[in-house]
Amino acid sequence: MRSASSELLLDTKQQQLRKKKLLELAAAKKQSRGAPRTLREKVWFYSTLSFAMIAVGSGSALLFLVPLYVDPAVSTLLADFVPEPVQCTTVRREQLAGLYNCTWSSCREGCTSDVYNCSHIYVAYRTSAGGVSGVGGGGSGGVQVASGRGGDVIVTEAVLLVNIKGCGYPPAVACSNFTKAYGVPGATFPCHYSRQNYTLAVVGYDKRQQYADIVHYFAVPFAVCVVTSIVLCVMHCDCQQSAAGQQALPEPYRSSAGHSHTEGYSDHSISTRVERLDEAIMEASRALQGEPSGL
Repeated sequence: MRSASSELLLDTKQQQLRKKKLLELAAAKKQSRGAPRTLREKVWFYSTLSFAMIAVGSGSALLFLVPLYVDPAVSTLLADFVPEPVQCTTVRREQLAGLYNCTWSSCREGCTSDVYNCSHIYVAYRTSAGGVSGVGGGGSGGVQVASGRGGDVIVTEAVLLVNIKGCGYPPAVACSNFTKAYGVPGATFPCHYSRQNYTLAVVGYDKRQQYADIVHYFAVPFAVCVVTSIVLCVMHCDCQQSAAGQQALPEPYRSSAGHSHTEGYSDHSISTRVERLDEAIMEASRALQGEPSGL
């Protein structure tokens, strides 16, 4: 009976001690949560939030800016249009319908949708001053070399596009006005031809504007995204300090240092503290019973 009552009393004491420790831990955790933030903590929090929003926003903006502005600018520079315009004359215009016939268009509003009605505008031009020669010559179109003009190139039929992609969005691109101005046979106007493809011409070309588009719509958002990501890594990942600490330790102790660092974070959990409390209670019960503490 004495042994049973002693065990019962010991169990009651253990439960009371465990409950007391749990209440103390819960109160300490609640107090730490309810503590007001300091000015440094507020600045740290809002700085992290701002940098994260800037990084996500600039990265998302690249998804839209690259196909709309950067890709046309790069394609225009690769086409190598002449900076000085030449005189172009509209040869003919074709108004077609059907998805099969409209694989391309001189001008269309919107660059992502399928085209079922399109306009094909063909022009003729000469690479040097003196007007347009060979308009309609041969009827089949193509590139011809003029005789007696020092190898001047005469194009009897070239495709005229509103820009390198042949598409755009209002108000920058208005296809109705473009067709009325350049789609009338016999109309003359300045144009820029491609030195990489003589059968390709555009109405307007500004090389500086293409570089400006690449800088504004790609280089700046990309740099902002990279810089803010690096700042967030330095603020929260502690990359430099961890790397320096690993290099300072000898080789056999690097792995053990990583384990102790992980264990240090787990010490803050309530479950781990309760397990250690159980061990302390068992040690205390052994001491009360007169047993040795070591196994």
